[in-house]
Amino acid sequence: MGVFGRLGQLSLLLTPALEGVFARHGLRRGEFDVLAALRRSGSPYTLIPSALAKTLMLSRAGMTNRLDRLEADGLVERRLDPTDRRSFHVALTDRGHKVVDAAVTDHAANESRLLSALTPDERETLDHALRTLLQAIE
Repeated sequence: MGVFGRLGQLSLLLTPALEGVFARHGLRRGEFDVLAALRRSGSPYTLIPSALAKTLMLSRAGMTNRLDRLEADGLVERRLDPTDRRSFHVALTDRGHKVVDAAVTDHAANESRLLSALTPDERETLDHALRTLLQAIE
């Protein structure tokens, strides 16, 4: 029970620390996740919505809501697929690229700060243990 108690307490403490970083860039965590997935996809930073939804484990409706907000903010754009006009791709705009790069930089610095009590070996051990637990539960 101690492990899950500590994990729960960490979740309560980490959530606002993470959300604060994203909010400084005008983002919610889910919006950051979409922008980061597009950024990780590499140039031209474009994916089809179903690939994004699968990567982020979202329903189509959930993905549509996030894309609508990001598009309204000028961070992504929907582009018709030139080979299939029934389909479209989601692409980072120049503004979206700048926002996500700045947010990723701040997120990495925040993560470093939050994990500073651990040695590099402890961080690696924690990462491995959490991955193993997550895979077993999923």
